[in-house]
Amino acid sequence: MPLSTQGGDRKIAIAVDLSDESAYAVKWAVANYLRPDDHVIILHVRPTSVLYGADWGASDQILEADKESQQKMEEEFDAFTVSKSSDLAKPLLDAHIPFKIHIVKDHDMKERICLEVERLGANAVIMGSRGRHEHPSLYVQL
Repeated sequence: MPLSTQGGDRKIAIAVDLSDESAYAVKWAVANYLRPDDHVIILHVRPTSVLYGADWGASDQILEADKESQQKMEEEFDAFTVSKSSDLAKPLLDAHIPFKIHIVKDHDMKERICLEVERLGANAVIMGSRGRHEHPSLYVQL
């Protein structure tokens, strides 16, 4: 059940994809939207495999010798994801706004963001917009 927005009991998700637009969304949220008593969740959905590509999908044809190499790549990418997510949260730390980082894996990142926002009971979601705009833009969904 979503938290009430009265009395400062808001749960706000900031969806990030580790891009500059995501960094802008976090900074914007700190400067313009968040309250000190908000419950903030940095939400990141990463691909189920580092070998997954938007145009060609996941590959099931992994040679036995490559499984160890793939596992090492997955572990390194997981560590990078956690590190980058922590870097994106720096404006929250600087503003003394408590937060948690929530990272999940899925092949359908757009759908998973929606599912996680609902599952977490967020009152609002903020995300950056990737585009060819001169100025960064973002979306706030209440």
